[in-house]
Amino acid sequence: MTTDAQTVANAEQDIPTVEDRSARNKLVIGLLLVSAFVVILNETIMGVALPHLMADLNITASAAQWLTTAFMLTMAVVIPITGYLLQRLNTRPVFILAMSLFSAGTLISALAPGFAELVLGRIVQASGTAIMMPLLMTTVMTLVPPESRGRTMGNISVVISVAPAIGPTISGLILSTLEWRWLFLLVLPIALCALALGASRMRNVTTPTTAPIDILSIILSAIGFGGFVYGLSGLGEAALHQPVLSPWFPLLIGGVVIAVFVLRQLRLQRQDRALLDLRTLTTKTFTIAMVMMAILMMSMFGVFILLPIYLQNVLGLSTLQTGLLLLPGGLIMGLCAPRVGHLFDKYGPAPLIIPGAIMLSVVMGGLTLIQQDTPVWMLLIAHIVLSIGLALMFTPLFTVSLGSLPPNLYSHGSAMLGATQQVAGAAGTALFVAIMTLRATSLSAGGAGVAAATTGGIKAAFLCGMIISLGAIAAALFIRKPEHGPGTGHHH
Repeated sequence: MTTDAQTVANAEQDIPTVEDRSARNKLVIGLLLVSAFVVILNETIMGVALPHLMADLNITASAAQWLTTAFMLTMAVVIPITGYLLQRLNTRPVFILAMSLFSAGTLISALAPGFAELVLGRIVQASGTAIMMPLLMTTVMTLVPPESRGRTMGNISVVISVAPAIGPTISGLILSTLEWRWLFLLVLPIALCALALGASRMRNVTTPTTAPIDILSIILSAIGFGGFVYGLSGLGEAALHQPVLSPWFPLLIGGVVIAVFVLRQLRLQRQDRALLDLRTLTTKTFTIAMVMMAILMMSMFGVFILLPIYLQNVLGLSTLQTGLLLLPGGLIMGLCAPRVGHLFDKYGPAPLIIPGAIMLSVVMGGLTLIQQDTPVWMLLIAHIVLSIGLALMFTPLFTVSLGSLPPNLYSHGSAMLGATQQVAGAAGTALFVAIMTLRATSLSAGGAGVAAATTGGIKAAFLCGMIISLGAIAAALFIRKPEHGPGTGHHH
């Protein structure tokens, strides 16, 4: 009984006043936001660096792709487990675990002697990143009262949308003067500071529950999501040369295993033992928002991958120029996000999401018209319009999707959103690169020059992106604001 008495005594010391509690919550959320920013920035920092790495490590474009793909694959495998981790463990140990993994991965990458070690470093980094995002979302939904959630979600959108958007710019700035290892060496001290600060100042803000873990579910989710994303990436490889293994094989296996995983979760959730509780999908608004999120991530990552290739390999811009060209879009996205959160609280999702979806399609359509001599300013405008469109959709989608769930499903909802983003991002990257490679290869075979072939390949990929983006417009028409305010409808 002494431990119980101690716990009560500690608890009484811990929460003296409401002011202290609100200050503590602010500190916790602030720490999580800064850490999440550093961690997510890293997801797209490699895009601009790929041409450098290809030359430096003597690897092909589709091998270099693995530095981004392996990162997303790991995220897709780890994120489904985070819903469970967040229920079992307290905020502080989860945060320390996430930042330690991220820092270790950054160190491995910085010191990597070759390609294999660099991929390993990215995988360790990604496992830390995967834990960070759902931790941030669940903590905010737990701590922030419904009336100020829109604003806080706006800040989260800044992190989620701006970090990947300015990744290429920061990368370009670093690579214009330093070698690629500095991409990791410069992030490392920031990550270690966040870890030290978090270890000393972070407080536990959640109440862990005991839920038994289902090992079979973890294995199924890893094979299913992993195989699926791996198959998608293989499609790009297959375009270049006869692969050892047909990419359709892992795609098929991944699809089948995901189906088995889903059936297993449906059985386990009756006893509240699911690794990923799929009851989140019975909420129509959540499901539609998730589909839209998938389309956005596919389009966004596709563009992040293709634009730098086009700017550098066709228009002959340097990495620094490429990075600077993509900067205004990233900054505008960041400035829009809090404003969008405010507008969302006032007018609901439809007036923001529908114009956003239309802007996305228009830009994708416009990008199918690029030539070998397209003026750079037109691409700058396209990228800015795209960024505004994405900003109009991100905050409302996050708020609507999680707000439509009952509180006991928040951690599963954030894990589902996270997993969707990763799988869709990897799928978008793989699909766009595959289409570009296929088309460019066939044009080269027909005697086109390198620049002409690359341009043709990129146009074909953007055409596919435009067709996908039309799905976002259709889905946008069905998004509604949750009837009950978030957190008021405790329909357990």
